Amino acid sequence: MTTSLGEVLDTRRTAEFHKAARALLKEPLLLARGPSADAYRLVRRYAAELRDWFDRNTGWSLRVDAESARLRRTPGTLADATHPAREASRAGVPFTRRRYVLLCLALAALERGEAQIALGRLAEQVVLDAADPHLAAVGVEFTLERRDERLDLAAVVRLLLRYGVLRRVAGDEDAYVSGAGDVLYDVERRVLAGLLAARHGPSLIDAVGFEERLGALTAESALDSDELRFRAIRQKLSRRLLDDPVLYYDELTDDELVYLTRQRAFLTARVSELTGLLPEARAEGIAMVDPRDDLTDVRMPEQGTHGHVTLLLAEHLAAADGEVSRTELELRVRELAAAHGAFWSKSAKQPGAEGELVEQALARLSALGLVKRTRAGVTPLPALARYAVGETVVESSSRPQRKAPRP
Repeated sequence: MTTSLGEVLDTRRTAEFHKAARALLKEPLLLARGPSADAYRLVRRYAAELRDWFDRNTGWSLRVDAESARLRRTPGTLADATHPAREASRAGVPFTRRRYVLLCLALAALERGEAQIALGRLAEQVVLDAADPHLAAVGVEFTLERRDERLDLAAVVRLLLRYGVLRRVAGDEDAYVSGAGDVLYDVERRVLAGLLAARHGPSLIDAVGFEERLGALTAESALDSDELRFRAIRQKLSRRLLDDPVLYYDELTDDELVYLTRQRAFLTARVSELTGLLPEARAEGIAMVDPRDDLTDVRMPEQGTHGHVTLLLAEHLAAADGEVSRTELELRVRELAAAHGAFWSKSAKQPGAEGELVEQALARLSALGLVKRTRAGVTPLPALARYAVGETVVESSSRPQRKAPRP
């Protein structure tokens, strides 16, 4: 059968549209220059269609200008703590509380500043703002006199360099940390202005507690009709299908579950239309599976010692009947080290290493929606059953996969 030119063009257009959408979901802030330039150009080509899809189905706004493309993503749930900001390095260490505070203070200083700024000058502004009595009252203070504090500020700046908020003109952050020099940056004000993804300005929030403030930042407008309420539910479910490795039915409200039960085929078809992901529906929930295995920031299994330990612990937890304590998991790792240590790194076999190995494994399994942390340990979730020993091996493309992070 001969394929018509029109069919070939339609297929190509669909593939490009999927590629543009995936680029935004993996990196919601794409710059017109640098490594993301090709993805930016593709997003700009399909900006109208993408903007319409995200607005209708998720409530996320898409802004594309001559410098960047910014998808303002807000999460479907505020209970997921597995999307931290990370160091812009190979290690990708998650940000600490102090680094988050420094990030906010640095952004505030840059917003008030000029088109260029030196790192030393930025540090001075951060120190002045950190003297706020409200920060002192909750035990937060910065002098940036200690090396670890300067390292934290350098990590914040490197994250802003990665996002394109800053552009290095001269100097190096390592020199600043060691006290041997300074760094000069251009401030990309349009990128800076689009960085915050919130429905309400933080300065307008009156709530006091963290959870209350977070909820107020992302709160929807008053939903005073059935149509608006149904739209809000549809958008929330679509966000979770795009973001979460598995959408479990028991995590939904009664209204959300009723809507999903009735509209499951429609919702999953719309997500597939955007991304090419395929729905896998089970008794416990839905996973949008990626045949290409690239729309994720956490994979299972991974190579190396930590990947091997994680897979072995997943098999152990899949066979467990209910909650498992950290002590039991660390004991299991010591047993595994005796059996598999020849394939592990030297540091992983050292006495006491089991604590870190268990923590890294649980962080990965939790991010993938395979386990739930508890005070006493961890509880296996239904999707973990595919890793049980003795089950048919499942290809990696059909395993739960978490979607990309949200800056």
